[in-house]
Amino acid sequence: MKSIPQQTQVLIVGGGPAGSTAAGLLAREGFEVTLLELSNFPRYHIGESLLPTILPIMDLLGVREKLENFGFQRKHGAYLEWGTETWALDFGELSGSYTHAFQVKRDEFDQMLLNHAAEQGVNVFENTEVRSLEFDGERPVRAHWQKKANNGSAAEQGVISFEYLIDASGRNGVMSNHYLKNRKYHNVFQNIGVWGYWKNVDRLATGREGDIAVGSIPNGWLWGIPLSDGTMSIGAVMHKNVFKDNKSKDLMTLYTEAIETSPLLKKITKDGEMISGVLSETDYSYAADKFCGPGFFMIGDAACFLDPLLSSGVHLATMSAMLAAASITSYTRGDVSMDEAQSFFENSYRQAYLRFLVFLSAFYDVGRTKESYFWEAQRVTQQDVPSDFIKLAFLNLVTGVKDLADVQSDDTHHFVLEEMTKRIDDNLRFRQDKKKLANLDGEKLVSARENAQFFDSIEGIFSLNESDAVGGLYVSLFPKFGLTRVNH
Repeated sequence: MKSIPQQTQVLIVGGGPAGSTAAGLLAREGFEVTLLELSNFPRYHIGESLLPTILPIMDLLGVREKLENFGFQRKHGAYLEWGTETWALDFGELSGSYTHAFQVKRDEFDQMLLNHAAEQGVNVFENTEVRSLEFDGERPVRAHWQKKANNGSAAEQGVISFEYLIDASGRNGVMSNHYLKNRKYHNVFQNIGVWGYWKNVDRLATGREGDIAVGSIPNGWLWGIPLSDGTMSIGAVMHKNVFKDNKSKDLMTLYTEAIETSPLLKKITKDGEMISGVLSETDYSYAADKFCGPGFFMIGDAACFLDPLLSSGVHLATMSAMLAAASITSYTRGDVSMDEAQSFFENSYRQAYLRFLVFLSAFYDVGRTKESYFWEAQRVTQQDVPSDFIKLAFLNLVTGVKDLADVQSDDTHHFVLEEMTKRIDDNLRFRQDKKKLANLDGEKLVSARENAQFFDSIEGIFSLNESDAVGGLYVSLFPKFGLTRVNH
Protein backbone atom coordinates (compact mmCIF):
# COMPACT_ATOMS: atom_id res chain seq x y z
CA MET A 1 0.00 0.00 0.00
CA LYS A 2 1.51 3.31 -1.13
CA SER A 3 2.17 6.12 1.33
CA ILE A 4 1.31 9.78 1.04
CA PRO A 5 4.44 11.52 -0.31
CA GLN A 6 6.20 14.30 1.57
CA GLN A 7 5.98 16.62 -1.41
CA THR A 8 4.06 16.99 -4.67
CA GLN A 9 3.69 19.53 -7.46
CA VAL A 10 -0.07 19.92 -7.03
CA LEU A 11 -2.09 19.04 -3.95
CA ILE A 12 -5.83 18.67 -4.46
CA VAL A 13 -8.13 18.60 -1.43
CA GLY A 14 -11.34 16.75 -2.26
CA GLY A 15 -12.17 13.97 -4.72
CA GLY A 16 -15.62 14.98 -5.97
CA PRO A 17 -16.22 15.95 -9.63
CA ALA A 18 -14.25 19.20 -9.24
CA GLY A 19 -11.20 17.64 -7.62
CA SER A 20 -11.15 14.51 -9.79
CA THR A 21 -11.49 16.54 -13.00
CA ALA A 22 -8.69 18.96 -12.09
CA ALA A 23 -6.48 16.06 -10.99
CA GLY A 24 -7.05 14.06 -14.15
CA LEU A 25 -6.43 17.02 -16.48
CA LEU A 26 -3.21 18.00 -14.72
CA ALA A 27 -1.93 14.42 -14.61
CA ARG A 28 -2.53 14.13 -18.36
CA GLU A 29 -0.29 17.20 -18.77
CA GLY A 30 2.52 15.50 -16.84
CA PHE A 31 2.11 17.07 -13.40
CA GLU A 32 2.74 15.15 -10.21
CA VAL A 33 -0.66 15.33 -8.50
CA THR A 34 -1.68 14.13 -5.05
CA LEU A 35 -5.36 14.08 -4.10
CA LEU A 36 -6.53 13.76 -0.48
CA GLU A 37 -10.20 12.85 0.04
CA LEU A 38 -11.89 12.88 3.44
CA SER A 39 -14.44 10.14 2.64
CA ASN A 40 -14.13 6.57 1.48
CA PHE A 41 -15.62 6.23 -2.02
CA PRO A 42 -18.22 5.32 -3.09
CA ARG A 43 -20.14 7.75 -0.88
CA TYR A 44 -23.65 9.15 -1.19
CA HIS A 45 -24.16 12.63 -2.64
CA ILE A 46 -27.18 14.56 -3.89
CA GLY A 47 -27.06 16.38 -7.25
CA GLU A 48 -27.96 13.62 -9.69
CA SER A 49 -29.08 15.54 -12.79
CA LEU A 50 -26.33 16.57 -15.21
CA LEU A 51 -26.25 19.08 -18.09
CA PRO A 52 -24.95 18.34 -21.61
CA THR A 53 -22.30 21.02 -21.09
CA ILE A 54 -20.11 18.60 -19.12
CA LEU A 55 -19.58 16.41 -22.21
CA PRO A 56 -16.76 18.48 -23.79
CA ILE A 57 -14.89 18.32 -20.48
CA MET A 58 -15.47 14.56 -20.26
CA ASP A 59 -14.00 14.35 -23.80
CA LEU A 60 -10.97 16.38 -22.75
CA LEU A 61 -10.53 14.24 -19.64
CA GLY A 62 -10.69 11.06 -21.71
CA VAL A 63 -13.58 9.62 -19.72
CA ARG A 64 -16.43 10.16 -22.19
CA GLU A 65 -16.56 6.54 -23.38
CA LYS A 66 -16.75 5.28 -19.80
CA LEU A 67 -19.56 7.73 -19.07
CA GLU A 68 -21.54 6.71 -22.14
CA ASN A 69 -21.13 2.99 -21.43
CA PHE A 70 -21.62 3.03 -17.67
CA GLY A 71 -25.35 2.49 -17.84
CA PHE A 72 -26.54 5.78 -16.37
CA GLN A 73 -30.04 6.93 -17.28
CA ARG A 74 -29.85 8.94 -20.49
CA LYS A 75 -31.42 12.41 -20.25
CA HIS A 76 -32.63 14.26 -23.35
CA GLY A 77 -34.30 17.18 -21.64
CA ALA A 78 -36.82 18.26 -19.03
CA TYR A 79 -40.53 18.55 -18.51
CA LEU A 80 -41.75 21.56 -16.54
CA GLU A 81 -44.98 22.73 -15.00
CA TRP A 82 -43.90 26.20 -13.93
CA GLY A 83 -46.40 28.80 -12.77
CA THR A 84 -49.14 28.73 -15.40
CA GLU A 85 -46.85 27.32 -18.11
CA THR A 86 -46.23 23.71 -19.17
CA TRP A 87 -43.58 22.72 -21.68
CA ALA A 88 -41.05 20.10 -22.71
CA LEU A 89 -37.44 21.15 -23.10
CA ASP A 90 -35.30 19.13 -25.51
CA PHE A 91 -31.54 19.65 -25.38
CA GLY A 92 -30.14 21.13 -28.58
CA GLU A 93 -33.49 21.62 -30.30
CA LEU A 94 -32.85 25.31 -30.99
CA SER A 95 -29.16 25.11 -31.82
CA GLY A 96 -28.24 21.52 -32.70
CA SER A 97 -25.71 21.41 -29.86
CA TYR A 98 -25.28 18.51 -27.44
CA THR A 99 -28.59 16.65 -27.30
CA HIS A 100 -28.22 14.50 -24.21
CA ALA A 101 -26.88 14.32 -20.68
CA PHE A 102 -27.35 11.81 -17.87
CA GLN A 103 -29.20 11.27 -14.62
CA VAL A 104 -26.62 9.65 -12.36
CA LYS A 105 -26.25 8.06 -8.98
CA ARG A 106 -23.56 10.31 -7.63
CA ASP A 107 -21.79 7.62 -5.64
CA GLU A 108 -21.20 5.76 -8.93
CA PHE A 109 -20.47 8.84 -11.06
CA ASP A 110 -18.03 10.34 -8.57
CA GLN A 111 -16.30 6.98 -8.09
CA MET A 112 -15.90 6.65 -11.86
CA LEU A 113 -14.20 10.07 -12.08
CA LEU A 114 -11.95 9.41 -9.08
CA ASN A 115 -10.89 6.01 -10.46
CA HIS A 116 -10.19 7.62 -13.82
CA ALA A 117 -7.98 10.23 -12.15
CA ALA A 118 -5.98 7.44 -10.50
CA GLU A 119 -5.63 5.73 -13.88
CA GLN A 120 -4.11 8.97 -15.25
CA GLY A 121 -1.39 8.76 -12.59
CA VAL A 122 -2.90 10.80 -9.76
CA ASN A 123 -1.87 9.66 -6.27
CA VAL A 124 -5.29 9.25 -4.66
CA PHE A 125 -5.66 8.81 -0.89
CA GLU A 126 -9.11 8.40 0.64
CA ASN A 127 -10.12 8.57 4.31
CA THR A 128 -7.61 11.37 4.68
CA GLU A 129 -8.40 14.73 6.25
CA VAL A 130 -6.43 17.92 5.70
CA ARG A 131 -6.23 19.18 9.28
CA SER A 132 -4.41 22.45 8.67
CA LEU A 133 -2.32 24.41 6.20
CA GLU A 134 0.98 26.25 6.56
CA PHE A 135 1.67 29.46 4.65
CA ASP A 136 4.64 31.38 3.30
CA GLY A 137 3.13 34.84 3.48
CA GLU A 138 -0.26 34.48 1.75
CA ARG A 139 0.77 31.37 -0.18
CA PRO A 140 -0.17 27.91 1.19
CA VAL A 141 2.88 25.64 1.01
CA ARG A 142 2.27 22.65 3.31
CA ALA A 143 -0.69 20.60 4.50
CA HIS A 144 -0.98 18.61 7.71
CA TRP A 145 -3.03 15.48 7.07
CA GLN A 146 -4.47 12.67 9.15
CA LYS A 147 -5.82 9.33 8.02
CA LYS A 148 -8.88 7.88 9.72
CA ALA A 149 -7.88 5.27 12.29
CA ASN A 150 -8.93 1.65 11.80
CA ASN A 151 -9.75 -0.93 14.48
CA GLY A 152 -8.68 1.32 17.35
CA SER A 153 -5.18 1.85 15.98
CA ALA A 154 -3.51 5.26 16.20
CA ALA A 155 -4.33 7.62 13.35
CA GLU A 156 -1.52 8.06 10.83
CA GLN A 157 -0.44 11.68 10.41
CA GLY A 158 1.97 13.59 8.23
CA VAL A 159 2.86 16.73 6.31
CA ILE A 160 2.97 17.24 2.55
CA SER A 161 4.50 20.25 0.80
CA PHE A 162 3.34 21.46 -2.61
CA GLU A 163 3.81 24.09 -5.29
CA TYR A 164 0.10 24.59 -6.00
CA LEU A 165 -3.03 23.93 -3.98
CA ILE A 166 -6.43 23.26 -5.54
CA ASP A 167 -9.17 23.43 -2.93
CA ALA A 168 -12.03 21.18 -4.04
CA SER A 169 -13.24 20.52 -0.50
CA GLY A 170 -16.86 21.41 -1.23
CA ARG A 171 -18.96 23.22 1.32
CA ASN A 172 -16.34 22.57 3.97
CA GLY A 173 -14.23 25.12 2.11
CA VAL A 174 -10.78 24.64 3.64
CA MET A 175 -9.38 27.92 2.29
CA SER A 176 -12.52 30.05 2.25
CA ASN A 177 -14.02 29.03 5.59
CA HIS A 178 -10.96 28.32 7.70
CA TYR A 179 -8.33 30.77 6.48
CA LEU A 180 -9.64 33.51 4.17
CA LYS A 181 -12.99 33.85 5.98
CA ASN A 182 -14.36 35.26 2.73
CA ARG A 183 -17.53 33.25 2.06
CA LYS A 184 -20.57 35.53 1.60
CA TYR A 185 -24.09 34.09 1.72
CA HIS A 186 -26.66 35.73 -0.53
CA ASN A 187 -29.92 37.16 0.76
CA VAL A 188 -31.53 35.54 -2.26
CA PHE A 189 -32.14 31.74 -2.51
CA GLN A 190 -32.18 31.02 1.22
CA ASN A 191 -33.88 27.74 0.54
CA ILE A 192 -33.94 24.26 2.04
CA GLY A 193 -34.17 21.02 0.07
CA VAL A 194 -35.94 17.89 1.34
CA TRP A 195 -35.99 14.67 -0.67
CA GLY A 196 -36.33 10.93 -0.74
CA TYR A 197 -36.30 7.93 -3.12
CA TRP A 198 -39.26 6.13 -4.67
CA LYS A 199 -39.99 3.01 -6.68
CA ASN A 200 -42.94 2.03 -8.91
CA VAL A 201 -43.48 5.63 -9.99
CA ASP A 202 -44.82 6.80 -13.37
CA ARG A 203 -41.58 7.40 -15.27
CA LEU A 204 -43.45 8.37 -18.43
CA ALA A 205 -45.57 11.12 -16.87
CA THR A 206 -43.20 13.61 -18.52
CA GLY A 207 -43.84 12.07 -21.93
CA ARG A 208 -40.36 10.61 -22.30
CA GLU A 209 -38.19 8.23 -20.31
CA GLY A 210 -35.27 9.96 -18.61
CA ASP A 211 -36.50 13.55 -18.48
CA ILE A 212 -36.22 15.44 -15.22
CA ALA A 213 -39.65 16.57 -14.01
CA VAL A 214 -39.90 20.03 -12.44
CA GLY A 215 -43.10 21.32 -10.89
CA SER A 216 -43.65 24.63 -9.13
CA ILE A 217 -45.79 25.01 -6.01
CA PRO A 218 -46.79 28.19 -4.14
CA ASN A 219 -43.95 27.83 -1.65
CA GLY A 220 -41.24 26.46 -3.93
CA TRP A 221 -40.72 23.72 -6.50
CA LEU A 222 -40.16 19.98 -6.79
CA TRP A 223 -37.91 17.72 -8.84
CA GLY A 224 -38.30 14.16 -10.05
CA ILE A 225 -35.10 12.53 -11.35
CA PRO A 226 -35.40 9.01 -12.81
CA LEU A 227 -32.38 6.81 -12.13
CA SER A 228 -31.07 3.77 -13.97
CA ASP A 229 -32.05 1.28 -11.24
CA GLY A 230 -35.75 2.10 -11.68
CA THR A 231 -35.95 4.40 -8.67
CA MET A 232 -36.66 8.12 -8.73
CA SER A 233 -35.14 10.90 -6.65
CA ILE A 234 -37.97 13.24 -5.66
CA GLY A 235 -37.32 16.44 -3.76
CA ALA A 236 -38.84 19.76 -2.77
CA VAL A 237 -37.06 23.11 -2.46
CA MET A 238 -38.76 25.66 -0.23
CA HIS A 239 -37.75 28.92 1.43
CA LYS A 240 -36.39 28.63 4.96
CA ASN A 241 -39.39 30.64 6.24
CA VAL A 242 -41.72 27.79 5.21
CA PHE A 243 -39.95 25.59 7.74
CA LYS A 244 -39.88 28.31 10.40
CA ASP A 245 -43.62 28.93 9.96
CA ASN A 246 -44.40 25.20 10.23
CA LYS A 247 -42.33 24.19 13.23
CA SER A 248 -45.09 21.90 14.45
CA LYS A 249 -44.76 19.74 11.31
CA ASP A 250 -41.96 17.25 10.79
CA LEU A 251 -39.95 17.04 7.56
CA MET A 252 -41.92 14.06 6.24
CA THR A 253 -45.19 15.94 6.63
CA LEU A 254 -43.86 19.04 4.84
CA TYR A 255 -42.40 16.83 2.11
CA THR A 256 -45.59 14.86 1.45
CA GLU A 257 -47.69 18.04 1.54
CA ALA A 258 -45.41 19.59 -1.07
CA ILE A 259 -45.84 16.57 -3.38
CA GLU A 260 -49.63 16.71 -2.93
CA THR A 261 -49.56 20.38 -3.97
CA SER A 262 -47.89 19.66 -7.34
CA PRO A 263 -50.17 18.08 -9.99
CA LEU A 264 -47.11 16.78 -11.86
CA LEU A 265 -45.34 15.10 -8.92
CA LYS A 266 -48.63 13.90 -7.46
CA LYS A 267 -49.31 12.12 -10.75
CA ILE A 268 -45.80 10.64 -10.84
CA THR A 269 -46.04 9.25 -7.29
CA LYS A 270 -49.71 8.16 -7.42
CA ASP A 271 -48.91 4.43 -7.39
CA GLY A 272 -45.35 4.80 -6.10
CA GLU A 273 -43.76 3.71 -2.86
CA MET A 274 -41.20 5.73 -0.93
CA ILE A 275 -38.25 3.46 -0.10
CA SER A 276 -36.10 5.84 1.96
CA GLY A 277 -36.39 8.24 4.82
CA VAL A 278 -36.61 11.94 4.10
CA LEU A 279 -33.29 13.77 3.77
CA SER A 280 -32.65 17.51 3.94
CA GLU A 281 -29.97 20.05 3.18
CA THR A 282 -29.69 23.81 3.43
CA ASP A 283 -29.40 25.24 -0.07
CA TYR A 284 -28.26 28.75 0.84
CA SER A 285 -26.34 30.14 -2.13
CA TYR A 286 -22.93 31.71 -1.51
CA ALA A 287 -19.71 32.84 -3.14
CA ALA A 288 -16.25 33.65 -1.82
CA ASP A 289 -15.17 37.22 -2.50
CA LYS A 290 -12.14 35.81 -4.35
CA PHE A 291 -11.64 32.39 -5.88
CA CYS A 292 -7.84 32.24 -6.06
CA GLY A 293 -4.66 33.74 -4.69
CA PRO A 294 -0.90 33.12 -4.48
CA GLY A 295 -0.39 29.47 -5.37
CA PHE A 296 -4.00 28.36 -4.85
CA PHE A 297 -7.31 27.94 -6.69
CA MET A 298 -10.74 27.20 -5.19
CA ILE A 299 -13.07 25.20 -7.42
CA GLY A 300 -16.58 23.78 -7.29
CA ASP A 301 -18.54 24.27 -4.07
CA ALA A 302 -15.36 25.29 -2.24
CA ALA A 303 -15.65 28.61 -4.11
CA CYS A 304 -19.39 29.06 -4.65
CA PHE A 305 -22.72 27.26 -4.50
CA LEU A 306 -26.00 27.86 -6.29
CA ASP A 307 -29.61 26.79 -5.79
CA PRO A 308 -30.12 23.46 -7.65
CA LEU A 309 -33.01 24.46 -9.95
CA LEU A 310 -30.82 24.66 -13.09
CA SER A 311 -28.78 21.51 -12.31
CA SER A 312 -25.62 23.62 -12.53
CA GLY A 313 -23.59 22.01 -9.73
CA VAL A 314 -21.50 19.45 -11.64
CA HIS A 315 -21.24 21.83 -14.61
CA LEU A 316 -19.67 24.58 -12.48
CA ALA A 317 -17.50 22.05 -10.66
CA THR A 318 -15.98 20.53 -13.81
CA MET A 319 -15.74 23.88 -15.62
CA SER A 320 -13.85 25.51 -12.75
CA ALA A 321 -11.59 22.45 -12.59
CA MET A 322 -10.77 22.86 -16.27
CA LEU A 323 -10.07 26.59 -15.82
CA ALA A 324 -7.74 25.94 -12.89
CA ALA A 325 -5.89 23.14 -14.70
CA ALA A 326 -5.47 25.30 -17.83
CA SER A 327 -4.20 28.21 -15.74
CA ILE A 328 -1.57 26.14 -13.89
CA THR A 329 -0.52 24.37 -17.08
CA SER A 330 0.01 27.57 -19.05
CA TYR A 331 1.85 29.37 -16.25
CA THR A 332 4.19 26.41 -15.78
CA ARG A 333 4.91 26.34 -19.52
CA GLY A 334 5.74 30.05 -19.42
CA ASP A 335 2.87 31.02 -21.74
CA VAL A 336 1.35 33.48 -19.25
CA SER A 337 2.29 35.17 -16.00
CA MET A 338 0.72 33.98 -12.75
CA ASP A 339 -1.16 37.28 -12.47
CA GLU A 340 -2.64 36.72 -15.94
CA ALA A 341 -3.52 33.10 -15.18
CA GLN A 342 -5.23 33.93 -11.90
CA SER A 343 -7.05 36.94 -13.31
CA PHE A 344 -8.38 34.72 -16.11
CA PHE A 345 -9.49 32.03 -13.68
CA GLU A 346 -11.12 34.47 -11.27
CA ASN A 347 -13.03 36.41 -13.92
CA SER A 348 -14.03 33.39 -16.00
CA TYR A 349 -15.35 31.38 -13.07
CA ARG A 350 -17.10 34.35 -11.46
CA GLN A 351 -18.79 35.30 -14.73
CA ALA A 352 -20.00 31.72 -15.20
CA TYR A 353 -21.41 31.70 -11.69
CA LEU A 354 -23.07 35.12 -11.98
CA ARG A 355 -24.69 34.29 -15.31
CA PHE A 356 -26.31 31.24 -13.75
CA LEU A 357 -27.25 33.31 -10.69
CA VAL A 358 -29.14 35.90 -12.76
CA PHE A 359 -30.68 33.23 -15.01
CA LEU A 360 -31.95 31.48 -11.90
CA SER A 361 -33.40 34.68 -10.45
CA ALA A 362 -35.11 35.55 -13.73
CA PHE A 363 -36.46 32.01 -14.13
CA TYR A 364 -37.96 32.17 -10.65
CA ASP A 365 -39.52 35.49 -11.61
CA VAL A 366 -41.28 33.86 -14.57
CA GLY A 367 -43.19 31.64 -12.13
CA ARG A 368 -43.81 34.37 -9.57
CA THR A 369 -47.22 34.88 -8.01
CA LYS A 370 -48.00 37.94 -5.89
CA GLU A 371 -49.38 35.76 -3.12
CA SER A 372 -46.16 33.82 -2.55
CA TYR A 373 -43.28 35.16 -0.50
CA PHE A 374 -41.09 32.42 -1.95
CA TRP A 375 -40.99 33.87 -5.45
CA GLU A 376 -40.40 37.43 -4.25
CA ALA A 377 -37.47 36.23 -2.14
CA GLN A 378 -35.57 34.90 -5.17
CA ARG A 379 -34.71 38.25 -6.77
CA VAL A 380 -31.02 39.13 -7.05
CA THR A 381 -30.26 42.56 -5.60
CA GLN A 382 -27.29 44.85 -5.05
CA GLN A 383 -26.88 43.25 -1.63
CA ASP A 384 -26.31 39.86 -3.26
CA VAL A 385 -23.98 40.94 -6.06
CA PRO A 386 -22.48 44.40 -6.72
CA SER A 387 -23.68 46.04 -9.93
CA ASP A 388 -20.20 46.20 -11.46
CA PHE A 389 -19.92 42.39 -11.15
CA ILE A 390 -23.26 41.88 -12.92
CA LYS A 391 -22.31 44.40 -15.60
CA LEU A 392 -19.00 42.61 -16.29
CA ALA A 393 -20.72 39.22 -16.54
CA PHE A 394 -23.37 40.43 -19.02
CA LEU A 395 -21.68 43.25 -20.92
CA ASN A 396 -21.40 41.31 -24.18
CA LEU A 397 -24.60 39.28 -23.87
CA VAL A 398 -27.49 41.75 -23.73
CA THR A 399 -28.94 43.65 -26.68
CA GLY A 400 -25.75 45.63 -27.16
CA VAL A 401 -22.59 46.58 -25.32
CA LYS A 402 -23.64 50.24 -25.34
CA ASP A 403 -27.05 49.42 -23.81
CA LEU A 404 -25.59 47.94 -20.64
CA ALA A 405 -22.54 50.21 -20.54
CA ASP A 406 -24.82 53.24 -20.35
CA VAL A 407 -27.06 51.83 -17.61
CA GLN A 408 -26.72 53.59 -14.27
CA SER A 409 -25.41 51.42 -11.45
CA ASP A 410 -28.68 51.51 -9.51
CA ASP A 411 -30.59 50.17 -12.51
CA THR A 412 -28.16 47.42 -13.55
CA HIS A 413 -29.90 44.52 -11.79
CA HIS A 414 -33.32 45.55 -13.08
CA PHE A 415 -32.03 45.97 -16.64
CA VAL A 416 -30.21 42.62 -16.76
CA LEU A 417 -33.11 40.71 -15.14
CA GLU A 418 -35.53 42.30 -17.59
CA GLU A 419 -33.33 41.30 -20.55
CA MET A 420 -32.98 37.76 -19.20
CA THR A 421 -36.73 37.44 -18.61
CA LYS A 422 -37.44 38.50 -22.21
CA ARG A 423 -35.17 35.76 -23.50
CA ILE A 424 -36.66 33.14 -21.19
CA ASP A 425 -40.13 34.07 -22.46
CA ASP A 426 -38.92 33.82 -26.08
CA ASN A 427 -37.24 30.49 -25.36
CA LEU A 428 -40.45 29.03 -23.93
CA ARG A 429 -42.48 30.36 -26.85
CA PHE A 430 -40.15 28.70 -29.36
CA ARG A 431 -40.15 25.37 -27.51
CA GLN A 432 -43.82 24.96 -26.64
CA ASP A 433 -45.09 24.20 -30.13
CA LYS A 434 -42.78 21.48 -31.47
CA LYS A 435 -44.46 21.33 -34.89
CA LYS A 436 -44.07 25.05 -35.38
CA LEU A 437 -40.47 24.87 -34.15
CA ALA A 438 -39.64 22.20 -36.72
CA ASN A 439 -40.88 24.47 -39.51
CA LEU A 440 -39.22 27.73 -38.54
CA ASP A 441 -37.58 29.64 -41.37
CA GLY A 442 -36.44 33.11 -42.24
CA GLU A 443 -36.31 35.67 -39.45
CA LYS A 444 -37.98 33.35 -36.95
CA LEU A 445 -35.29 30.70 -37.46
CA VAL A 446 -32.57 33.33 -37.06
CA SER A 447 -34.27 34.60 -33.91
CA ALA A 448 -34.50 31.07 -32.46
CA ARG A 449 -30.80 30.46 -33.11
CA GLU A 450 -29.84 33.80 -31.57
CA ASN A 451 -31.89 32.91 -28.52
CA ALA A 452 -30.17 29.54 -28.28
CA GLN A 453 -26.77 31.20 -28.65
CA PHE A 454 -27.60 33.52 -25.74
CA PHE A 455 -28.39 30.60 -23.44
CA ASP A 456 -25.39 28.65 -24.68
CA SER A 457 -23.36 31.59 -23.36
CA ILE A 458 -25.13 31.31 -20.01
CA GLU A 459 -25.08 27.54 -19.59
CA GLY A 460 -22.08 26.63 -21.70
CA ILE A 461 -18.33 26.91 -21.32
CA PHE A 462 -17.95 30.37 -22.77
CA SER A 463 -14.14 30.68 -22.53
CA LEU A 464 -13.31 28.07 -25.16
CA ASN A 465 -12.95 30.35 -28.17
CA GLU A 466 -11.43 33.68 -29.11
CA SER A 467 -14.76 35.51 -29.28
CA ASP A 468 -15.42 34.67 -25.62
CA ALA A 469 -11.94 35.53 -24.37
CA VAL A 470 -11.60 36.95 -20.87
CA GLY A 471 -8.83 39.49 -20.41
CA GLY A 472 -7.41 38.55 -23.81
CA LEU A 473 -7.16 34.83 -22.95
CA TYR A 474 -9.23 31.73 -23.66
CA VAL A 475 -8.88 27.98 -23.16
CA SER A 476 -7.56 25.94 -26.08
CA LEU A 477 -8.23 22.22 -26.07
CA PHE A 478 -6.22 21.33 -29.20
CA PRO A 479 -3.51 20.94 -30.34
CA LYS A 480 -2.45 21.54 -26.75
CA PHE A 481 -4.45 22.21 -23.62
CA GLY A 482 -3.99 25.59 -21.94
CA LEU A 483 -4.55 29.32 -22.19
CA THR A 484 -4.18 31.04 -25.54
CA ARG A 485 -3.88 34.76 -26.25
CA VAL A 486 -6.27 36.48 -28.57
CA ASN A 487 -4.58 37.00 -31.95
CA HIS A 488 -4.84 40.72 -32.68
